[in-house]
Amino acid sequence: MSDSLPYAAEAEAPLSHAELNVLRKQYEREGKEEATTQTKFNYAWGLIRSKSKSDHLTGVTLFAEIFRDSPERQRECLYYLALGYYKLGEYSQARDYNSRLLELEPNNLQADSLKLLIEDAVSREGKTGLFIVGGAVAIVAALSLYVAKRRNE
Repeated sequence: MSDSLPYAAEAEAPLSHAELNVLRKQYEREGKEEATTQTKFNYAWGLIRSKSKSDHLTGVTLFAEIFRDSPERQRECLYYLALGYYKLGEYSQARDYNSRLLELEPNNLQADSLKLLIEDAVSREGKTGLFIVGGAVAIVAALSLYVAKRRNE
């Protein structure tokens, strides 16, 4: 984790399996449909902090339910939805949720640092895409030259 991004530490600091298991057991003990909003929130938070993409997806799903069903928790959910989508590599969705949070709280340091992480990931992804496209164009050009040269012989 970069020293310049201290506030979005959750993006890189997963919970241990044991810690996540405590949250999972509480959620299951209350029952998925009957679980309190706080229990669901805690479990979703743990899933977002996991190393597993499938856990991230489940966490995002739970946060989306909380966002929809509990207006008093929407602000908190915005950050974790943005973080979850970031960890899933869905940067457009991450940017949208994070922007909504920054509209409500322009001085939110977590959201500011997450914004930088998202922008960095989008930039890296864009550069990778350019290298792939550039490589494909070079191959097509080389093949075209080869074919043209063969025809002229």
